[in-house]
Amino acid sequence: MKKVMLGAAIGLTMLAASAAASAHVDVAVGLGVPGVVVPAQPVYAAPAPVAVGYVDDDWRARRAWREHEWREHEWRRHEAWREHEWRERRRERWGY
Repeated sequence: MKKVMLGAAIGLTMLAASAAASAHVDVAVGLGVPGVVVPAQPVYAAPAPVAVGYVDDDWRARRAWREHEWREHEWRRHEAWREHEWRERRRERWGY
């Protein structure tokens, strides 16, 4: 019984080893001709023109964006004027 089990174990080991050894094996014969290797000339391709514009031609979106920009501009101008007035009052009050 021990001999049969030992023989089976050795047989399975040999089978597994042969399957692993034959996996992904390639045999190739290459014939090369020595010669001069010349790289290809570089090719310059001009960049594609970029179209500048709105993705969708929606006049409402353009109008809303212009109004947003205008409000932000006015807010910044108003804020600068408030800061100017604050500095003037401080200068009058404290003398610097």
